[in-house]
Amino acid sequence: MKKWIALILAICTALTFGACTKETPAPAGEENAPTNVEEITKLVVGLDDTFAPMGFRTEDGELVGFDIDLANAVGEEMGVEIEFKPIVWDAKEMELDGKKIDLIWNGMSKTPERMEKMNLSEAYFNNSIVIMTLADKPIANKADLAGKNIGTQAASAALEMIQADAIYGDVVDGLAEYDSYDEAVMDLDAGRLDAVIIDKVAGMYKANLAEGTYAFAEEDFGEDLYVIGMRKGDDELTEKINAALDAVIASGKAAEISNKWFGEDLVLR
Repeated sequence: MKKWIALILAICTALTFGACTKETPAPAGEENAPTNVEEITKLVVGLDDTFAPMGFRTEDGELVGFDIDLANAVGEEMGVEIEFKPIVWDAKEMELDGKKIDLIWNGMSKTPERMEKMNLSEAYFNNSIVIMTLADKPIANKADLAGKNIGTQAASAALEMIQADAIYGDVVDGLAEYDSYDEAVMDLDAGRLDAVIIDKVAGMYKANLAEGTYAFAEEDFGEDLYVIGMRKGDDELTEKINAALDAVIASGKAAEISNKWFGEDLVLR
């Protein structure tokens, strides 16, 4: 009888222990613990692979662009592998917080909202947000956007700048958000939009490929500094990225990459 009681108690103890092990949650904060930089052998970079000339696909499907080359140069400087992962740009913070990617690096603009949500690197590139139209239907300034059909990319710095501008109340009814700038430009080409508010580097790249097709307003929405995004609290990784970025710039490699894509050195010192 005692043997049976002992056996029953042992089984109950095992079941109780197993249930506790299964149901006990991970320690608070473990899911968002900072990256252990010393253990890094690979960094996964999230990007919008339609954003030419920063990161995009060739007709053969090859991933190319200024930020692709720069990220690889920084990875080489750090001694780590760089893996690129296309993401939905509107969900970039979710991908980062969920540790599906380690960095957001694809012409990402420095904004107050992103400063709150992420660690940001030092600015490495100076861009601006411009008004792009068809060449035969130019728009001179922001005031001329009132009553027009306008497109921009969702969750972009361009959208934030429009929303923060005094003109927003006059354009909001005609403002459409797209998953990518490419889709917005396609609607511009088709006559469904009067203008696209876009990063200057992206707009100029498209204009150079289709000479004489597009025009740009004299007035823009202001400067737009590009940065690299990391998880909030990843301070050591941020320092490492900044140090490697500085080294790539100091060596002249970044200028070489810029000249390859833009014909001039646009990298910030």
